[in-house]
Amino acid sequence: MELEIFFEGGKKVSAKTGDMVIRTDQAVRSGGEGSAPEPFTLFLASIGTCAGVYVKGFCDSRGIDSSEIRIIQRHTYNRETRLIEKIELEARLPEGFPEKYRQAVINAMDLCAVKRHLKDAPEIATTTLIYKSPE
Repeated sequence: MELEIFFEGGKKVSAKTGDMVIRTDQAVRSGGEGSAPEPFTLFLASIGTCAGVYVKGFCDSRGIDSSEIRIIQRHTYNRETRLIEKIELEARLPEGFPEKYRQAVINAMDLCAVKRHLKDAPEIATTTLIYKSPE
């Protein structure tokens, strides 16, 4: 997979993947327009939405209505390190959700590829390349 990252003015930084564009911006307090999520917010959202994909798939495969399920994501921030030290995902299941599947929902959330990548973080290599601009 390849993403092309490009700049759209102001503090807006976007990523193109295939025919889709993922837009980000900075909050107004950080000099942006607040027109899109900040990159770090998008990163955090990828954890919960990824878990959601697996929960939805689990429910769909069993004919369970998932429209009332909500996943609440909480973060514990360490002010000293200025990093998040804990992320909690809580699946809120509607009344009447089959009790026998509660642990399976947790197992489904744990299958999230984003979460698994964080456990064994990939190396991130950065380089530069000078190219001739098209005229």
